[in-house]
Amino acid sequence: MHRSHPSISRRKHLMKEMMEDDYALPTETQQIARVISSRGNNLHEVETVDETFLVSMPNKFRKSMWVKRGDFLLVEPIEEGDKVKAEICKILTPEHIKEYTKAAIWPDKFTKKPAEQEATSQNKDDSDFEDDLLPNTNRPVNRDSSDEEKDEETSSEED
Repeated sequence: MHRSHPSISRRKHLMKEMMEDDYALPTETQQIARVISSRGNNLHEVETVDETFLVSMPNKFRKSMWVKRGDFLLVEPIEEGDKVKAEICKILTPEHIKEYTKAAIWPDKFTKKPAEQEATSQNKDDSDFEDDLLPNTNRPVNRDSSDEEKDEETSSEED
C-alpha cells in the first residue's frame, strides 16, 4: 500500500478547504490586513486600517501556502507576543474581496482609487503599451550593430 507524504495531503486538504470556502464574514475579533513585507521565519509585516504590526503564519499554512507583498489576509489577535500581535486565519482571494465589498465591510483604505483603475484599463487598451516600458538594465546594450551601420554609411559615401 502506497502512502503519500504528509505535507502533500495537508496541502491537498488546505486547497480543498480554500476552494469550498463559504466566504464567511470576519468575526468581531478578526481584522483585514495587507502584507507589506515578509520578515522571515514565517513572520509578515502587515498594515490594517489603524496600525502596522507583525503577524505569524500558523503551522497548518507553512510550506503549503505562500503570501507575498500586497496580498490580503484575515488576522486574529494573539496575546502572547509583544512584537507579533496577530496570527493569520485566512488568506483572502479576489472572491473574498468581492464578497466583503458587497457586505460593505471592506476597508476604504484598501479599495483601488477610480483613477488607478482607469489608468490600468487605458494601458491595457492602448496599443503602444510596450513603448511605455523602461529598458531592461540587466542586458548589455549592443552598440556594435549601430557602429557597423555607421561604418557602412560612411564607406558608401566615400565610394
